[in-house]
Amino acid sequence: MESYDTHEPPHKRRRKAPGSASTYVFRTLLEDLALAPDDYPAKVQITCVELWEGNLYIGTSAAEILHYVALPPDPAANTASPSYIFASRLQPTTTSTSSASPGVQQVLVLPKVAKACVLCNGTLTFYSLPELSPAFGNTVVSGCSWIGGENLNASDGEDEAGQVVMICIKNRIRLVRIGDDARRIRNIEYPACLTVARRDNFACVADAQAYALLDVENQQKISLFPISSLDENAHGGQVEDISTKSDSSRPSSAVGDPKGHGRSRSLGTFVGGLGRRSPQSRSQERSDRDAPEPGLRAASPLRLSHDQPRSSPAPGEASGRLPVSDKPLPAPPDRSSSQQGGQTVAAPSSAQLIPHVCSPTPGEFLLTTGTTPEEPGVGIFVNLEGDVVRGTLQFDRYPTSVVVDGNDSDAAMPSSGMGKSEDVYVLASTIQNRDDGDREVIEVRKADADNDDGNEHLNVPFPFEEDSTDEAGTMVGHARLRSLLSDTSASFPEVGDMLGLVRLRVSNHGAARINQIEKSKGANENREEEEKVFAQRLGSRSSRLVLWSGSSIWWLVRNPLVLRLDGAIDACIEAPLDSGQTIVHRGEILRIVSSVSEYEVATETDFLTLKFIRQKTGIILLADTLSRNPSSSGITPTELRALEDQLVESGLDPRIVLSMLPLLGQDIVEGPQGIWIHGGLTGVIEQYAHLSSSTSGTSDWPFKRNEWSNLIKRYLAAWRQRKGFGSIADEAEVFQSVDAALLHLLLHQDDQHSPRAGIPQASRSELYSLVDTGVDCFERAVVLLEQYRRLYVLSRLYQSRKLAGKVLQTWRRIVEGEADAGNELRDGESEIRKYLTKIRDVTLIQEYGTWLARRNPALGVQVFAEDSSRVKFVPQEVVRLLKDEAPDAVKVYLEHLVFGKKKGQYANDLITYYLDSVLDVLEASNEARPILAQSYESYRALQTPKPTYRQFIMDNAISATWWQDRLRLLELLGGSHGADLSFDLSQILSRIEPYEEDLIPESIILDGRQGRHQQALRLLTHGLGDYHTAINYCLMGGASIFHPISGSLTPSEASTREDQATLFGCLLTEFLAIEDTNNRLERTSELLERFGGWYDVRRVLDLIPETWSVELVEGFLTSAFRTLLRDRNEAVIVKALSGTENLQIAAEMVEKMRLKGPRIEAEQ
Repeated sequence: MESYDTHEPPHKRRRKAPGSASTYVFRTLLEDLALAPDDYPAKVQITCVELWEGNLYIGTSAAEILHYVALPPDPAANTASPSYIFASRLQPTTTSTSSASPGVQQVLVLPKVAKACVLCNGTLTFYSLPELSPAFGNTVVSGCSWIGGENLNASDGEDEAGQVVMICIKNRIRLVRIGDDARRIRNIEYPACLTVARRDNFACVADAQAYALLDVENQQKISLFPISSLDENAHGGQVEDISTKSDSSRPSSAVGDPKGHGRSRSLGTFVGGLGRRSPQSRSQERSDRDAPEPGLRAASPLRLSHDQPRSSPAPGEASGRLPVSDKPLPAPPDRSSSQQGGQTVAAPSSAQLIPHVCSPTPGEFLLTTGTTPEEPGVGIFVNLEGDVVRGTLQFDRYPTSVVVDGNDSDAAMPSSGMGKSEDVYVLASTIQNRDDGDREVIEVRKADADNDDGNEHLNVPFPFEEDSTDEAGTMVGHARLRSLLSDTSASFPEVGDMLGLVRLRVSNHGAARINQIEKSKGANENREEEEKVFAQRLGSRSSRLVLWSGSSIWWLVRNPLVLRLDGAIDACIEAPLDSGQTIVHRGEILRIVSSVSEYEVATETDFLTLKFIRQKTGIILLADTLSRNPSSSGITPTELRALEDQLVESGLDPRIVLSMLPLLGQDIVEGPQGIWIHGGLTGVIEQYAHLSSSTSGTSDWPFKRNEWSNLIKRYLAAWRQRKGFGSIADEAEVFQSVDAALLHLLLHQDDQHSPRAGIPQASRSELYSLVDTGVDCFERAVVLLEQYRRLYVLSRLYQSRKLAGKVLQTWRRIVEGEADAGNELRDGESEIRKYLTKIRDVTLIQEYGTWLARRNPALGVQVFAEDSSRVKFVPQEVVRLLKDEAPDAVKVYLEHLVFGKKKGQYANDLITYYLDSVLDVLEASNEARPILAQSYESYRALQTPKPTYRQFIMDNAISATWWQDRLRLLELLGGSHGADLSFDLSQILSRIEPYEEDLIPESIILDGRQGRHQQALRLLTHGLGDYHTAINYCLMGGASIFHPISGSLTPSEASTREDQATLFGCLLTEFLAIEDTNNRLERTSELLERFGGWYDVRRVLDLIPETWSVELVEGFLTSAFRTLLRDRNEAVIVKALSGTENLQIAAEMVEKMRLKGPRIEAEQ
């Protein structure tokens, strides 16, 4: 479906006729009636029609009234229009029976008094309703030309005594009240009246030459303007008092003022230009006619007043009663007249036009004027004061009949529920000249002349017949329009077919186009019946307009808005004759869419109409966009935005939109109810399905443009925001389809545009947001994510549903190496650990915690030891579980408890594990023991100063597990992690005892724990040669051979000075036993020099060999003697200070005794 214009010649294209877009349509009421009585010599035609409460009265040119009665519509006939059956034939009383007479001219029904006035061949008779039996004793009025003038402003219950009508006879108008009898109220001197329209006391009347405005209460008349501008005998603007006229002659002069004369000239100028105009002048007039001529308003006639007396003013008082301009009144032009029967009758005009008077509003009359019947006519609006108001209406030719149609043309200007304030139309029957001959048409004009959009021409549904005129000058044979008293319902089945819902089935659940539309079976049959019944209510419209000609009558019914707009939309689509493609005029469709927003919804049909139009235009624009070449840039961003707005606002089932998109059609979920759409949309969808079969390219070609992808994304996102709205039918299936399509589109877009390293693209964020908030199409989403290999996004989807097992299973697949196209799970093992601490499912925690412990023990054990975990595990159970499922993680778990969590109660388990590891290697491996022995020899061979053995083995550690375990074992046994660690010493001793020579540091620590300090110092000195650690051992009181990792213990905290002195004494003995002489001398000298304060000089001298020179212990002796001398001097000073203090206290005592004085105590 190509929507852009090609360069083909215009004759190769056909545009759909916009017939259904017209404002009015015809509906047959009765046709080919047997009008002529037996042996009637002339052709009989319908002359008038009236309808009242199901009674249809048809007047004929044979002076007969045919009475038809309405029958209610048959419910099974699927129509709201009644049918009519013939009831009777009446021959009204008449004074003329000639075949050339006009026959029945009028049938005036007065519903308030149940009477009918029949004017036949100039004779007025009265009848009772509804059977038309004679009333008022067969009273007749002869010489009558017209009857009517009932008060259009009268409300129900007003004037209960009867209805007042105006009977036009030759020389006057007679006001008569029709009730139980016919009583004359007054005569109004206005001869030869042809038509009247009355609002309260003001009536607009017309004779053969001109229009006038009457105040029927105060008996005043304002002459308006001639019917034909060629009539030089008629002058408007004259004001006269007609209350005392005794004859019926037309006045040759009138009381007036220059303003009245000026108005006549301006009106004459206005209507005088209507004749003999060139096409250019007509076009210019159309553009200028919206504003009335300045002269019309300036020359306004005198306003009628209810306060004016009914008596005629004296000739001398005329100037005193009426305002007179300072400017003298010009002499009236000459007029030719003739005397007939005592009456003054104006000379006939050279151009005989039929006057038309309508009243569209309570304050306005619509009058027609022109030049000749072949020239255009003009409709002029006049208010109750005689002023021309608003713009004028232009008719292509002077009309033969005119009616006003609205919601209530007898009331104020209506405002239809579906329309705007100008929803009142003026309809005129005219004859249009065409190349193939004349044709009668109905011109439709909006009453608001400022708007030309409502101008239309309707072809009447019968062939044109040549003009004929009766004796009274009335044209017969032409189509005549009339607004009836009662309205009737017209059925539009096509409205129900268009707005009613039908089921649409998308075949194969995934086809990109719709292959068939079929009726559902079984459970859906009830809904189909309900939809049919509902649709029948939508196609009924009421109307009171009829059109007749010859022997047939048609209703002229306001075309339902949906048919008009649908026709206008169809007119925007062209189908070239030599191609199966169509051309869519997008601009015209968008203008229609814009106009729809101006309508106001008042009924259910209105709501469905606007909804249907928006949906149809949305489908057409969407199909047109899709039919473009994928690489075409013919669609502008503005047009795409307009399409998006239309799709969103239309409320069209998004599954219809998805069915038109090749990539997303497979995401549609129909459900058991299927997809229900307006019946009028099926043709458009079928048309697109047919055209899309020829579309080439891959299934994702519409989404190769980011603009198009973003449009559909925004559209689907807008639909997701409607979740929870109760007004959405089939909500579950709709939102499953929407979520699936949006997810599919985001996956496709993200797959097509991979993000640059470290820069995530917007579609990925949108994808995360979608799955995190949850989707209704869960199963379909899993399939799509698996299809696109987006495992991480799948895990987020599972998280939105709180499916912890599926989340962990998906992450496990990623960690174990299964392909994840997004590569979004950077540190999967850490994510699993964090997730396991947040869930409460013990089974899942144990399963995936042990799995993680096997892969990464350091992370795995944190799952069971994390304080923030929602599930707490007993360490013994964890150890047992890990031993069964992940043995390698047991050690890590215990280390985490002891070293990480500072839980010393588990130190024994960890020591046991380390010891098992080391001893198992010593037993099983022939290399372990040589490695240990070599480390001891290497350390002993180091020259001083040298690091401690602990530092040495750490710096020279090997990567073997057992070696690392031994280091951690030494830390635990040596107290590097605090003295609060407790372990089973006896068990450890029993296991280490066979390996004392291999595990020297462990033996030293255990000896110290048992208080075997002499043995421990011997092993430190001779087994390891770690002299520095031996000194620390003494300072720490044998508590440990390693310092704690955090903090330090002071000697006072470790042991007492006496304990330290004892240990240093043992150490001196071991140093003196060192085999290497030089090493022995150096170690002993250094020990005595640094820690001489802990030794007794005499004991040291006793232990030192006599062969040692004094120089070897010079430092020790010097320090010792200094200490002794210092102690002696300190004793002397202390003794002297004590004596001084004693003398001071004694002196103070003597002084106090003196002050107190003696006291004599006498014996009792």
